[in-house]
Order: sequence, then C-alpha cells, then structure tokens
Amino acid sequence: MLSNKNIILAITGSIAAYKAAEIASQLTQAGSKVNVIMTKEAIKFISPVTFRALTGNPVVTEMFDLASEFSIEHVSLAKSADIVVIAPATANIIAKLAAGIADDILCCTVLATKAPVLIAPAMETNMYNNPITQDNLSKLEARNFVIVGPATGWLASRKEGTGRLADINDILGSIGQVLGKGGDLNGRYIVVTAGGTQEPIDPVRYISNRSSGKMGYALAEAARDRGARVSLITAPTSIPKPVGIDIIKVNTAQEMQQSVENVTPKADALVMAAAVADYRPKSIIKEKIKKGDTKFTIAMECTPDIIGIASGTFIKIGFAAESSNLVENAKQKLKQKGLDFIVANDITASDSGFGTDSNRVTIIDREGGVDSLPLMPKREVADRILERVVKLFPKPKSQ
Repeated sequence: MLSNKNIILAITGSIAAYKAAEIASQLTQAGSKVNVIMTKEAIKFISPVTFRALTGNPVVTEMFDLASEFSIEHVSLAKSADIVVIAPATANIIAKLAAGIADDILCCTVLATKAPVLIAPAMETNMYNNPITQDNLSKLEARNFVIVGPATGWLASRKEGTGRLADINDILGSIGQVLGKGGDLNGRYIVVTAGGTQEPIDPVRYISNRSSGKMGYALAEAARDRGARVSLITAPTSIPKPVGIDIIKVNTAQEMQQSVENVTPKADALVMAAAVADYRPKSIIKEKIKKGDTKFTIAMECTPDIIGIASGTFIKIGFAAESSNLVENAKQKLKQKGLDFIVANDITASDSGFGTDSNRVTIIDREGGVDSLPLMPKREVADRILERVVKLFPKPKSQ
C-alpha cells in the first residue's frame, strides 16, 4: 500500500533526526515517492544531501526556493501529498502546529494540505510530560492528527525516560495503516493465525516446529494496510508486535483453537497461517525430566484440527506445508477442511518457507484452479492472497 504514494517526510531539530534517514530509505524501497522537508534546526543534525541521495528528490528547506520549478513549495507539496509524516517532531513544532502558527515551510505545508498528518514526537522526558506539551498533543489529536509514540529508552540527556522516537517499524506500520483507510478491506474483520504452537512435555521442554511466524505477520499487516480490522492469534515468535493490530498470544494448539472460536463469530475471513503441531504429549510431566541411561518414550495424541472444526459464514483460507506431492496433498486438505482456497508451499526449498523472508507458493481454489506464484517477499505473497480474499466477498461492507 506504500507503492506509488506521495509522502512528505518532515524532519525537525531533534537528535533523533538521523533516524529519519532509515524511514526515508524504507519508504523509497517500498515504492513511495518521498519528498523531504527540513527545518533549519534539523539541518544542524543531518545534511539534506543524505535525504536527496536516499529519495532521489530535492530537499526543501526554504519557503521560497528561486531555483525550484515551483516558487511556493508548501503549496505544491501539500496538494500532491497522500500523507505528511513529521518524524522526529520536537516540542517546538508541536506547539506551533497546535497554535496554527505558520512561520516556516513545514508548518505552512501542514496547514495547506488536506492529507492526513502523522506526528512522531521526540524530546526530553520532562519536556514531553509538561502539561503544555500534553495539551498541544491533545489539541492535535482532536484535529485528527495521528500521534505515534514516543517510546521509552535512552535519551540524549544520557538518562532513560519517555521521549525517545518511536520504533521505525511502528512509524512505518502506522503510515501503512493511515494510508490503508478506505482500502478494499475497509470495514472487514480479518482473523490471522501465525507461528508454530508449542506442546509442553515437561516444565522446560516442548514439541514445536520451525515456523518463524513471518508469513502470518505479513498477512496481518497487509490486511491492516488494506483497511481491515485485524486480530492476530500468534504462537511465540521473535517478531516485534505490529501496530494497529489486536494481538492474541497463545502457546498450544488447544489455546489457539479456543481463541479462534472466541473471535470468528464476528469475522469475515479466517486465514490460518499458523504451523500448528499435529501431535502433543498425552500428559505433561510435572517435574523436569532428568537425563538417564534408559530409553524414554512419550505417548502422543492428535491436536485439534482448528480450521477444520471452525464453522461459520466467514471465508476460510488454509496453508499446507508439504515435502512431497505438493498439489495433490494440498487439494486433499482443501476438501477435507472445507476451505475456500489453500496456500501450499514446498518446505524442502531452501529459498522459501520456514524462517525466510520470501516464499514460493501455489494457490489452489475449490474449483480446482492452480496458480503457482514465483519466489517473492512474503509481504507480496500476503497481498496476492488478500486480493483473492477480496474477490470472494459479495460486496463492500461499510464500517
């Protein structure tokens, strides 16, 4: 959803200004056209040359730039913007925006645009907690400005506290969420499962699999960026919590099944991307098992077939990780579980599947159609899957 979007990235005079370079880089890599505005204070922390190199576009620093094709930059930029992102935003710029003061290029651009404005504050703790700053932020929120952060951590004052620029992934996720409003999943409620469940053997050991959860998280974020309300039911992973998504943490297949049953009555679609353990120990040993010379046997039983059991009017999409007979095995699962379509991938491939950032999948629908996609990033795979989900809905649903 960031592709072909016109994004204004405004940078103010904070020590965190250097982090804006990574924001500009990632937005550009995602296909956005990024125009950077820098206040005169920001230039003291990082050079405009950096942002010109990262975005390929001139950096605006003055209200009237005689060398520019446009004599009034704030008007031309404001008209074309899909979103204005101020990161980092100092207490000074927040105060000026709250008061409607337009004495620099940044504030004039904000006042001239009809695009949504996202602000990521960054400042010293006492400055952030000051009632004046809090009142200014409240005023901006009341005017539908989106506030992201700040985070808590190590600050330029060489102390820990609240005021650190929000994590870059949170800022990027919030941009995607804002731009996704009114998307083709607007008003829909999508439930996604992710990660490999953990079935305990004793207090320290469990049975699981190699799933990283990356495919499920990519699906949840993609659905969010298309305007959906999303619940992500996730087994343990090392992936940071995505913004704007309801996270439901589980460990076992039984817990995941219960969570799915709790939320699907109101769902429009269930995307079962989790790698659920097929078996679990019949009983959990209460004490840690000690290593001995004798053989040790664990009696196992099947875990619940979560998507097969799930019932309702929602769309059901399953995944099949196979090591042989990919299409044949996937077709069998699709029929057995009553799915609308299934996404199958070959787990023997070294460049896709578990733990990788890319995937090569085959999508099979209930009519027998088979669509083999080339290797692509998991986020792109997620969008391809959701494009099919959108087509299964009879008509758009209002919020």
